Amino acid sequence: MDHGGNMHGGGMEGMTMPPKSPPSSSSTNNTMMMGHKMHGMMHMTFFWGKDALILFNNWPNGDTGMYVLALILVFVMAVLIELLSRTRFIKPGSNHVAAGLFQTLLHVLRVGLAYLVMLALMSFNGGVFLVAVLGHALGFFLCSSAFRKPKQHDEAYDLPPLSC
Repeated sequence: MDHGGNMHGGGMEGMTMPPKSPPSSSSTNNTMMMGHKMHGMMHMTFFWGKDALILFNNWPNGDTGMYVLALILVFVMAVLIELLSRTRFIKPGSNHVAAGLFQTLLHVLRVGLAYLVMLALMSFNGGVFLVAVLGHALGFFLCSSAFRKPKQHDEAYDLPPLSC
């Protein structure tokens, strides 16, 4: 309180911030170079072409053959995710502990593959996106009613469906 009975707001009035000094040219250059390097390596929008980084550092590194191999790998992983989601390996009446361990192993494999496909999709490459969607579609189709015998009422898949 001052002499007139007015309260002050903690002494911050009248204080000014010191003027910012301009950044040094070396830090500006480093920032610009870092931004340029990052822009070249990591896309934040969809793009087309073989110049992508998919799952591993420097892979496929612009090599057409390795890019095709990466697309095949993502496709196969997506198909496997769907197949693992709709399988019946465990027979009714199996040992519950062994069945539980096997279900856990299948779950870990399916989730690991799903995370790898998701990480590949984070490359924002249009080809990777297309093969992932097509792989999931083919895997789902292979497990559809066109390729299996009618399901029994007491029969269930080993794993519950993946939920996003």
